[in-house]
Amino acid sequence: MTKKYARFALAAVVYTAFAVYLYRPYFNGFGSLRLQDLFVANICLASLGCYVLSRRWIAGFAESFFAGAIYGFGPFAIGLAKFHPTAGFLFAAIPWLFCPAVFGPEGKWKLLRVPLSLLPFLAIVLFFLLSAHFGLYPIPIKLKLHGADLAGLLAPLVAAKRHKMLVGFYHVPIAALVMGFCMFLVPLEGLCKGGILQRGRFLKGLAARRFGIVIIFAVASILAFCESFGQISPIIFFSISALYFSVLIGAGMQGLISAGPADRRWVLLTAILLGILAIVTLLFATKYFQTAAGLADGYARLLTETAKMYILGAIAIAMLFVIARAKLRIHPVRQILLYAAMAIDIFLGARFIVDTIL
Repeated sequence: MTKKYARFALAAVVYTAFAVYLYRPYFNGFGSLRLQDLFVANICLASLGCYVLSRRWIAGFAESFFAGAIYGFGPFAIGLAKFHPTAGFLFAAIPWLFCPAVFGPEGKWKLLRVPLSLLPFLAIVLFFLLSAHFGLYPIPIKLKLHGADLAGLLAPLVAAKRHKMLVGFYHVPIAALVMGFCMFLVPLEGLCKGGILQRGRFLKGLAARRFGIVIIFAVASILAFCESFGQISPIIFFSISALYFSVLIGAGMQGLISAGPADRRWVLLTAILLGILAIVTLLFATKYFQTAAGLADGYARLLTETAKMYILGAIAIAMLFVIARAKLRIHPVRQILLYAAMAIDIFLGARFIVDTIL
């Protein structure tokens, strides 16, 4: 128990230190109300909430720590700084509101988790209704996701430079996200194994552990693309989707580190994907460099930096593949490779986005 609280305190200290580092250059630029304190508090609360929630599915401390960092310091979270600080507070509250359902009733009271899982949706509705009652609109009501915004998933730095809505997760985390999706979907293979009784038991367990999460994610993602209703800004529903992705990234990191020889094809898949993304971004950078009068050189340089991050991730994942194929465990080496690449990507990406927005 003491170890658990010590890890929580360590995560809180690191999140706070990084948030202060990001926003400190702009402290003097805010008014006497010290709104910058709310930005720091929102990011730290969001990261800690995702960290706590991810412990339900992720065994490793570092993987949960990075899941929290991806959620709290991700492009979407930092991009909310363009709006009223209370919008960031609502974003920070989302993972905490899921905790009663995730860590809540057991046994015969387990079905109470269903209504408890609706708390974040209810909180969003009440928050915007109350804000509208007092004449406060923390986020533009008409703001929603469009298909073009999804390009920010692959190039969040360029999206930030163009002042688009940010929905990405930086670059290296994409490999862990793909691995997390694979780990989430692989249990479906159980449908092809065993007799009728075994398949029935598998379907029951699958429905309990998977379908509910997928439904919540699907509903939140659809609402983020819908038109505004009831004075609610649809974009805020993407907070729930971002939380889902962040936990998957943490789980995917754990899978990449623990992958054995039989899992090496999944590791190779993620390395190839990052390599392809690096090539695509370099091709776009070349195209921008060829623009007349160098008008797009700024975007070209950003795409080049994006490609570098993808290459960094591809090299790290490729080394994990070599280790897994050689049937070597050496977990400390695996952890150093993945954690270092992830930390560099988050550090540089978050700093660039904060500097661009503020």
